[in-house]
Amino acid sequence: MATWKSRGLRGSALEELINRTNEKYRDEGLALIQKIPTPITPIEIDQSTRHITLAYFDQKSTVDYIGAVQGIPVCFDAKESASETFALQNIHEHQYKFMEDFEAQGGVAFFLIYYTSIDELYYLPFEYLKIFWQRAKEGGRKSFRHDELNPAYIIPRDSDVFVPYLETLKIDLADRD
Repeated sequence: MATWKSRGLRGSALEELINRTNEKYRDEGLALIQKIPTPITPIEIDQSTRHITLAYFDQKSTVDYIGAVQGIPVCFDAKESASETFALQNIHEHQYKFMEDFEAQGGVAFFLIYYTSIDELYYLPFEYLKIFWQRAKEGGRKSFRHDELNPAYIIPRDSDVFVPYLETLKIDLADRD
């Protein structure tokens, strides 16, 4: 079984586990989810290695992943928190707006948040984010605490998949009905 507990499980490592999970979901015909690259314009390229050494972002990225699960459009972003408090500043206004528009079109938007301090992966439905976002807009906390979250959305560990978010997506879908 894969473990999330690792000093190296930051950003790109979490992304790699999600990518491998998405490959497995695709191989099993369960979902087709694609990593969305952030558009960049290269400025300098090391000719000997053909690696980009300097670049700038063309535009703001929206979400990390987009695709379909059994005919349901989904989009999500992966985030990490070193403490049991998640600062909303880690989510940009344009990401929030994209997810809001995505859900208005009948899609399902969510975040996968890895709490490194407690070695827990959490599925945050967009509906929950909206509550915290609105609270901040009205002058309240600009973060949310782990103990404010619904424990039903903790992603269980699974021996077959690194980041088994589909089971938790099912809970989200059932809660919407």
